[in-house]
Amino acid sequence: MAVFAVFQTTFLLALLSLRTYESEVLSEPLPLTPESLKVSVNSTCQCLHLQWTVHSLAYHQELKMVFQIQISRFKTSNVIWVENYSTTVKRNQVLHWSWESELPLECAAHFIRMRSMVDDARIPKPGFWSNWSSWEEADAQNMLGHDPLFVFPKDKLVEEGSNVTICYVSRIHQDNISCYLEGVQIYGEQLDRSVSAFELKNVSFIREKGTNVFCKVDQGGVLGGIVLFVSKVLEEPKDFSCETQDLKTLTCTWDPGSDTGLTKQPSQSYTLFESFSGKKTLCKHRNWCDWQVAQDSQETYNFTLLAENYLRKRSVSILFNLTQRVHPMTPYNLLPKNVGATEATMTWKVHSIGNNSTLLCQLELLAEGKVIQQSNVSIKVNGEYLLSELEPDTEYVARVRCAYTNHFWKWSELISQKFNTAEAAPSEAPDVWRNLKMVSGHPTVSLFWKPLSKVHANGKILFYNVIVENLDKPSRFEVLSIPAPASSTELTLDQCSYQIHVTAHNSVGPSPASVIVVSGDPENEEVEQGRVNGTEDGFSVSWKPQSGDATGYVVEWCDGPQDLPCVLQWKNLGPNTTSTVISSGDFRPGVRYNFRIYGISTKRMAHLLEKKAGYLEELAPSDNPQVVMSRLTSHSFTLSWKDYPTESQPGFIQGYHVYLKPKAGEQCHPAFEKTVLPEDSVCCKYTIDNPEQKTFVVENLQPESVYEFIVTPYTSVGEGPLDAFTKVTTPDEYSHTLIHIILPMIFCILIVMIICYLKSQWLKEKCYPDSPNPYKSSVLSLIKSKMLLKL
Repeated sequence: MAVFAVFQTTFLLALLSLRTYESEVLSEPLPLTPESLKVSVNSTCQCLHLQWTVHSLAYHQELKMVFQIQISRFKTSNVIWVENYSTTVKRNQVLHWSWESELPLECAAHFIRMRSMVDDARIPKPGFWSNWSSWEEADAQNMLGHDPLFVFPKDKLVEEGSNVTICYVSRIHQDNISCYLEGVQIYGEQLDRSVSAFELKNVSFIREKGTNVFCKVDQGGVLGGIVLFVSKVLEEPKDFSCETQDLKTLTCTWDPGSDTGLTKQPSQSYTLFESFSGKKTLCKHRNWCDWQVAQDSQETYNFTLLAENYLRKRSVSILFNLTQRVHPMTPYNLLPKNVGATEATMTWKVHSIGNNSTLLCQLELLAEGKVIQQSNVSIKVNGEYLLSELEPDTEYVARVRCAYTNHFWKWSELISQKFNTAEAAPSEAPDVWRNLKMVSGHPTVSLFWKPLSKVHANGKILFYNVIVENLDKPSRFEVLSIPAPASSTELTLDQCSYQIHVTAHNSVGPSPASVIVVSGDPENEEVEQGRVNGTEDGFSVSWKPQSGDATGYVVEWCDGPQDLPCVLQWKNLGPNTTSTVISSGDFRPGVRYNFRIYGISTKRMAHLLEKKAGYLEELAPSDNPQVVMSRLTSHSFTLSWKDYPTESQPGFIQGYHVYLKPKAGEQCHPAFEKTVLPEDSVCCKYTIDNPEQKTFVVENLQPESVYEFIVTPYTSVGEGPLDAFTKVTTPDEYSHTLIHIILPMIFCILIVMIICYLKSQWLKEKCYPDSPNPYKSSVLSLIKSKMLLKL
């Protein structure tokens, strides 16, 4: 026990002595000057690397110190950088510090020195700086060759948008050196006799092989240059997400952004790190990476995606539960079965997830690209669903997608399948109409029908059956089969009444019959015609309701102009309808369209009720009538244009304008109004407001005067063209009387001359025949006959 007490006392005394010594050492300021300073140049990163030691520290002593570092360029007095570097120092420890230069180190000599100061809380007295170390020179120009011109930095790699300083070193000491960036001259600052520097601000990415910079001596042929590699900025991965299709493999995807790959730098790499397991994997692809799910029932994952290249790093993280990121695989074997006209059964299969997990599948039915039915089905492996209320002979598309039932994350990809339903008999009777006309004294019926719509045809129409039944002789009927796609036929009938049945047939059967009754008697055309106005939507046609037993109405018209063959159109309307809008893409402005409204009786016979005519848009007449002038006198003449057709004009003719140009100084007759023509000439105008009046007498004219006239029709829009006037000259005032006297006289003279001529011919024949033989003379023959009588 005494020995232990002695040992304890001795140990305490020794410890106390050591504490006292340390206290004395720390309480005294120590001039700890940096020693063994060495400087090296790294041209790749354009860095100066410093290393030094502090030998003056006591053995095992550890102090916090501050080192002040000065860097000069070209000469020691040109200090360009001062920095304080703090660290903890041990005796004979080698310390390191690096500095990156904006100016390439090959373009200037650099000088470095440092001093230190103790900055330890254990020393109560204020610290002071040690002496400076001696200057150390770092001159990379010593490593250059003997070429006359150098450009730096070599193969430098920077990010787009950075500022870069380049320089050249000339051994020929000439001032006529020019530098170019991609062929465009750049201007810089001369640092000394042989060195100039150029600052490139906000450099842009040009190409993967780098940006060309070169300098040359003007007219000397000496050339030097570098390639500056400008990388696109590494972006943070976007839309980082992970999911699984089978609870065995996780697939993480992201948007990598721009590719930063260059000739000098490969594309950015991606590393996936999971923090709970501590595992990581280097991804083989730029935008996705697979991760094998752990077999230890780990459900929560915390992934960090790290993107990096030579210049920087970017990262993004995500935390999730495995069972909440299930994205099922696409279903397969989607097939139709038991397809009928209105029903079909769809079957499909899915890939199992885990221990027979349940999937929610969505079945959609599309027709003409639109979803018309949507149903949800819960299944494990096989799916089946009956589609009903389908249309016959219709192409449908069924598509299926599935999602994880326990926690919805995403639908799977869609799988689609086309199928066609079977045909069925047509569901609607054809829309039938007729046109009656007399041909060679026999009534002829042109029968028309419209093709059934796809909804009502329920299949391909093969032919139409037309049954013609004689109502006056019921035992007589005729059946016609007309192949599709014909939509009309002609029937020649007699004076009897006929009932016509029309049915459409496909491969399954006939449609309901459309029935129409026609009579051999001609239609009643004595119906007054009204007018109808056109609008942007078409023609609004209305009629008076029938008080009788009308079961419906039909409006009939032709789509084309009147001078073209009629393309008959019609519209069936119900019994309570008294107006409708007739529209057609074939309607044109300036064309007259005629509409006929028929009432349909309970016996299915049509009766003409009203006629309408109208224009979608009226236009001004494009031509004028051919005017015939007659009965010209010294004071009047008559104009007529009876052959002018008003129905073929581009608008309703409301009347006519008669223009008359009088001789100079003559006033317009009171019935005319004075007007100025477009060419500023004065004219007299008379308005005829009756379109049926096609003659006009121009009166109160002056004899022996020249007049010009023109007749133009007008509509509600305007009148015909005022183009060519016709000239007429009135005769002398007495010429008419003289004609009445002279003409009979001339006639009498002519008659007298004719009589005289005929008499002279007779005398010649009697007295002077053409033959010279005297014995043939008629006078001698007369004398001879008298002598014989005397004898």
